[in-house]
Amino acid sequence: MTLFEGRALAAEIRAQVADEAGVCAPVLAALIATEDPATEWYLGALAKAAAAVGIELREERLDDTNRDRVLERLDALSADATIHAVLCLTPLPEGLRLSEAGERIAPGKDVDGANPTSLGRLAAGLPSFPPATAQAVMELLHHAGTPLTGAEAVVVGRSTVVGKPLALLLLAEHATVTVCHTRTRELAAETRRAEILVAAAGRRHLIGAEHVKPGAIVIDVGTNETEEGGITGDVDTAAVEAVAAKVTPVPGGVGPVTTAVLLRNVVAAAREARDKAPLRFS
Repeated sequence: MTLFEGRALAAEIRAQVADEAGVCAPVLAALIATEDPATEWYLGALAKAAAAVGIELREERLDDTNRDRVLERLDALSADATIHAVLCLTPLPEGLRLSEAGERIAPGKDVDGANPTSLGRLAAGLPSFPPATAQAVMELLHHAGTPLTGAEAVVVGRSTVVGKPLALLLLAEHATVTVCHTRTRELAAETRRAEILVAAAGRRHLIGAEHVKPGAIVIDVGTNETEEGGITGDVDTAAVEAVAAKVTPVPGGVGPVTTAVLLRNVVAAAREARDKAPLRFS
């Protein structure tokens, strides 16, 4: 088994982003609607990464976090010609779903695929920004030289953030895709068929050795808190490493690539705004 780290790939993507950012001066607005330590940590990491590649990050903090105020602010950010990309951070105020908030982000600025229109365009094979995490999984597979045409791929997780858009991206590259979830009967019987297994259900160590086909590539998207305050994935790496050919670690696998892809999407949105060029898959 080989640990399939994402840091080197993320560095390559960030270098490309830095080259392009100097030309189009991209601006990303991040809306923060609730106080949450994990969100603050992520925002700090995102700000550092954005600054390093020449992207301006504008923090939009709301003191009044009722549902209507959040939606009004997202409308304003989407209409602001000085902003190229809009990101709505979670958690959201009580009573507001991410899909509702995402609807208020203009598709051309929706760099993390939160608007249901973006998912619909992805399903139809039209240019859009898929969620960055789903894109990051594809980048890792490409970087590893993984053949996708005809490959048996199983995605465990059905969220609109990872599972569903990732299944569509895999289908677009001619993989044969099965989507499972925590209520799938005989989950191991489904996942053992996979040459490519992606765990994105949000359940700690859901995937063990009994779920993995010998020689499979396993990508762990899970980020679950441990009792010690760290994070661990959906895959029991210690158990799976004797079976899989490659497995991504948590942390250090999908996460760094996700951030790099998100920044690349910001640059693409800025380039489109500058040149009025059509959006394209990155």
